[in-house]
Amino acid sequence: MRNEQVSFYSEGAKVKGILRLPDKRSECEPDRAKPSSDEAGSGRWPGIVQGPGWLGLMDSKLYERYHRSFTEAGYAVLVFDYRGFGDSEGEKGLILPQLQAEDIRNAITYLETRPEVDSRRIGLFGSGGTGGANPIYVAAIDHRVKCVVSNYAFASGREWLRSMRREYEWLEFLRRLEEDRKRRVLEGSGEMVSPREELMVATPERKETTVKADVDYRIPERVWLRSAEGLMEFSPEDYVSRISPRAILFIATENDAVTPEDQTFRLYEKAGQPKKLILQKETSHYKAYGDYFDQVTPQIIEWYDRYLKYARVEVWEQA
Repeated sequence: MRNEQVSFYSEGAKVKGILRLPDKRSECEPDRAKPSSDEAGSGRWPGIVQGPGWLGLMDSKLYERYHRSFTEAGYAVLVFDYRGFGDSEGEKGLILPQLQAEDIRNAITYLETRPEVDSRRIGLFGSGGTGGANPIYVAAIDHRVKCVVSNYAFASGREWLRSMRREYEWLEFLRRLEEDRKRRVLEGSGEMVSPREELMVATPERKETTVKADVDYRIPERVWLRSAEGLMEFSPEDYVSRISPRAILFIATENDAVTPEDQTFRLYEKAGQPKKLILQKETSHYKAYGDYFDQVTPQIIEWYDRYLKYARVEVWEQA
């Protein structure tokens, strides 16, 4: 796998990314040792775009192991930091899936300009809360996306935030949002909060996990409370049916205390064909990344192979 530091503009802000390419003999020609990589006859690699998950950064080792598997299977991968995160420009402390979706679409456009990538064969990969939800929305409105893999998505941002709180905590949270809205209007600035303990809720597993330890020191400790409003207005379940006849693979974990699997079930039920759902059992939200990597990653690649790599073949699958 070869890594290239790249940048592109998203709504005027410079966004930093990493383009990961398969090992090959020349700049634009896929390695003929992997004959399946170029079934579309373009002489270029199919591409996968990933925007990081909740509070994720592009160079996380958590993502790199997936990307290595994808490039070994003959895919180019573009991962980037959203505006306001990492080394990307943009307003800091603002987490709005609507803006992140724009970044993903601009990343697709950038990937289309690369001579190594077949612009007819671009798919999305996402994992973790907004990371899993954003690709659903983007694929629904952008038909350049030919295939989606969504890991740990929420169906409704409002219900995702509510599921973490008891009733009185939820009512108090709504009160804070209302007060913050008034403060922004009267004073010009709102409240900043901890994204892990005030937007999200610090579950025992969240406190103990080390999956983002390598980038943790660069993750923002304070974000604007108004980010919650954007999350609450974001409902991928309202859009998921528009993806068909393009393919979508959902991945969830049973008894997930971070992103409850019932959210994924709802998305799966509302999605059209072709679709597939993988449910990981006897593990937990963060542990599943390690427990199921060797089992699930080949299924992800098989999905991309069926619905993205072979652009001249149309496959319909009934679950």
